[in-house]
Amino acid sequence: MTQTLELLTRRAETMDSIRGIVRTMKTMSAINAAPYEQAAHAIEAYRATVLDGLHAFITVEGPLPEVSENAAERVTIAFGSDHGLCGNYNELLAQEVQRGPGDEAPTRVICIGAQLEDALAGQGVAADTALLPPANVDGLGRLAGRLITLIDDIQGARGGAGMTVSLVFMQRVEHGRQAPVTRRLLPLDPAMTGALAARPWASRSLPTFSLPPGHMLAALVRSFLFTELFLAAAEALVTENAARLARMKQAERAIDDRREELAGEMRQLRQSEITTELLDVIIGFEALKTHRGKRRGNDEPDQNG
Repeated sequence: MTQTLELLTRRAETMDSIRGIVRTMKTMSAINAAPYEQAAHAIEAYRATVLDGLHAFITVEGPLPEVSENAAERVTIAFGSDHGLCGNYNELLAQEVQRGPGDEAPTRVICIGAQLEDALAGQGVAADTALLPPANVDGLGRLAGRLITLIDDIQGARGGAGMTVSLVFMQRVEHGRQAPVTRRLLPLDPAMTGALAARPWASRSLPTFSLPPGHMLAALVRSFLFTELFLAAAEALVTENAARLARMKQAERAIDDRREELAGEMRQLRQSEITTELLDVIIGFEALKTHRGKRRGNDEPDQNG
C-alpha cells in the first residue's frame, strides 16, 4: 500500500510539472500571436493605399489587359510552421498544396517552415525552396521581399513566359477554427482590377504621375505583391499560435482531469490504509481482550479443590 501511494504521489507531482509547462506554452502562444495580428492590421492600411494607386493608374491608362492563366509553370508558396505542438496544422496545409488551385498540382513549391516541408514530403510533394518563418514581426517584411525576389528569379529563368503564383496558408474562420485557403497572387485577380476600373474617380482633378506607365505599373504591382505576401505570412503565424493555444488548452484540461483521477485514487488508498489500520487495532484489541479473559479463567481457584 505504501509503495503504491508513493507511486501515485510521484505521478501527481509529474502532472503538476507538465501542467506548468503547458501553461507556459499557452501563455507564450497568446503573447506571440498579438504582434503578428497587429502587423496584419497595419499592412492593410498600406494595401489600401496601393489599391488607390492602382485605381488612379487604371483611371488614367484604362483597364489592365487580361492575362492568360493557361501557363505551364504553376508556383505555390505555402506558409507553414517551423515548430510543433499545433496539431495537424501542417498536414492540412500539405493536402491543400497537393490539390492545388482548380485541383491542379503545382509544378514548383516554395515552402516556409521545416515542419511543413516534412508534411509535404509525406504527401509526395518535394519543395523546390524551403525558407525559415520569421522569428519576429520585423522578419515579415524581409520574408516578403525574399519571396518577391524568388518570383522574379523564376520569371527571369523562364524568359518572361507566363506563370501563375498561388498562396497557401492557414486562415481563421468562424467559431475560432482555422482552415487552409488558397489565394491567387499572379496574374492579378481580374475581379479586383475590374472592380477598380468600374469605380468612378471621386476627385475633380484627374490623377497624374511622372514615371513611364510601364515602370509605374511594375512598381504598383510589386507593392501589391509585397502586401499580399506580408499579410499571408502574418495570418499564418497568427493561426499557428492560435492552433497551438487551442492544443495547449486541450492538454491542460486533460491534465486537470488526470490530476483529479490521481487525487481520487490517492484518497481511496489513504482511506483503505486508515480502514486497515483501524481493523488491525480492533482485531488486536479483541485478541488481547480474549487472551486476558482466558487468563482470568485459569487464575480462578478450583472450588471443588
